[in-house]
Amino acid sequence: MTQAPDLSAFESVNLWIFDLDNTLYPRPETMWRQVHERMQGYIIDKLGIDQPTAEAMQTEYFQQYGLTMRGLMIHHDVEPDAFNEYVHDVDISEIQPNPALGDAIAALPGRRVIHSNASMGHVENVLNRIGIAGAFHDAFDIRTSRYMPKPARSAYDRVLEETGGDPAHAAMFEDIAHNLLVPHELGMRCVYVPTACDWASLGATDDHVHFVAEDLTGFVQAISDERNI
Repeated sequence: MTQAPDLSAFESVNLWIFDLDNTLYPRPETMWRQVHERMQGYIIDKLGIDQPTAEAMQTEYFQQYGLTMRGLMIHHDVEPDAFNEYVHDVDISEIQPNPALGDAIAALPGRRVIHSNASMGHVENVLNRIGIAGAFHDAFDIRTSRYMPKPARSAYDRVLEETGGDPAHAAMFEDIAHNLLVPHELGMRCVYVPTACDWASLGATDDHVHFVAEDLTGFVQAISDERNI
């Protein structure tokens, strides 16, 4: 039998920070493909290059800067808001509502926020689709981070500034293990949410990952139960 994790580490947490995509819901393959195709289409139209070159650029910039958009801003003067509006104009109907997750998050004591590298429009659309928008006090998008995406230290600092939170009393939930390095260095409790994406799991067994939530709803419910004993 697998031993239950010791959740006492969350006793003093009063700031709960959740990533969005692939953390609060498993992103459907069709939606993921739409985003990638629209991103490549935008690059092709903007730069006048062919599809293989656009795809290679998309991957290179994502790996180098943490977000394809960041590379396009730096090297090609792409306007970020227009880019985000275009690439996130996709069908999200395959995302399943999850009111149980909303109830579990709403029961966490303290301030509950979203921290996403996506645009606010995408954040709001997805939260409304899942049916959990009311569980959060606030949401912070790529504009909040001044277009510096996670895992840049400044992205996390901006959220802490906006919330007035103390990282020693904060917890971060993420599907990309590498994005938990800075929260760990800051003193947050770091929770990795596994997905089917191989590259997102790189480093998931390292010391900066404190907990693994295979079932996010159950994990959050267990924290609430522990805090309310």
